[in-house]
Amino acid sequence: MGSMSTSRAGFAGLGSMGEPMARNLARAGVPLLVWNRTPGKADQVAEAVDDVAELFARCEVVFLMLKDAAAVDAVLDRGRSALAGRTIVHMGTTAPEHSRGLESELLAAGAKYVEAPVSGSRIPAEAGELVAMLAGDPAAIEEVRELFGPMCRETVDCGPVPNGLLMKLAVNVHLTAVVTGLAETFHFARANGLDPSLLADVLGAGQLASPILRVKAPKLVEEDFAPQASIANVLANVELIAAAAGEAGLELPLIEASRALYAETARLGFGEEDMVAVVKALEVHPRTHSEDY
Repeated sequence: MGSMSTSRAGFAGLGSMGEPMARNLARAGVPLLVWNRTPGKADQVAEAVDDVAELFARCEVVFLMLKDAAAVDAVLDRGRSALAGRTIVHMGTTAPEHSRGLESELLAAGAKYVEAPVSGSRIPAEAGELVAMLAGDPAAIEEVRELFGPMCRETVDCGPVPNGLLMKLAVNVHLTAVVTGLAETFHFARANGLDPSLLADVLGAGQLASPILRVKAPKLVEEDFAPQASIANVLANVELIAAAAGEAGLELPLIEASRALYAETARLGFGEEDMVAVVKALEVHPRTHSEDY
């Protein structure tokens, strides 16, 4: 399949992550066909189709960057008749078991399957700086690898399905703990009358300085809750981590504490705000959290 660069690629799902990812593919000269459930913005990204079935009919490789397992299943169902010979690249985050099921269904339908969840939120997506965790048949991965170039800074081979998704969840255990900890840090500092921008300077000057700190600390300083990764999205990821931990018989106390906080933030009506809005759950009832857990 040396004609990879000339064959058409399809991209389904132009949400907060998918849209910049698809733009980067189009900008790199990949012949791209796109579909989004909500019409309107698709044709500003690349040539767009109204019916997702057309994506599978016309494209050898189809990228899926969809909200959840139900959305993935619905889209694959629409494309069912054209799956043979296609390579489906699942870039969203669903339960590892769901992905394992997808692989058997797609292989049975004569398609190839590559699991490729990404680490990074909207800003790295716009910059083409995502990290993709690939899993599946090595030959299928090799066929599509160059297509990740415009979207990702790095692709890491994780072995068989669902190791890509398990790796993504492992990374998110850390991400969740770090950003939740940062929100709690600012909450503590504000309550004690410290200047938040001074706190950000001190954090940035020491060993805790990091790309995530550079992106999230200013949002906490300015109380800017415009979403890069939303509370609802993080909560969905935390639920997947908690479920996978449960299946493996693990206790993850930091994740359980975070899960309660993100659920509370969503309940307060801030589900569409950035994950740093978790600070709002901390502000609501100053002394009750220790008992909640």
